[in-house]
Amino acid sequence: MKTIEDLKAAYKVALTSKDGGYVMEDLKKRFHCFATTYVPDSNEAAFREGQRSVVLFIENMLAEQPNREDIAENE
Repeated sequence: MKTIEDLKAAYKVALTSKDGGYVMEDLKKRFHCFATTYVPDSNEAAFREGQRSVVLFIENMLAEQPNREDIAENE
């Protein structure tokens, strides 16, 4: 079974290349990462927020997370 670190590494391989960066920028624009998800129709607003949350999840998987030792040193 793969670990979360393996999964994060796979996301990075897939999405940090030149083409992967191009895809991520398209996803951010297409799925409301730079604009509000609010619309008067609550179902549409919920749908848009769901799209946005997927892109934010992907960004989180690509983000460098400090390891516990680094956090302990800074406290």
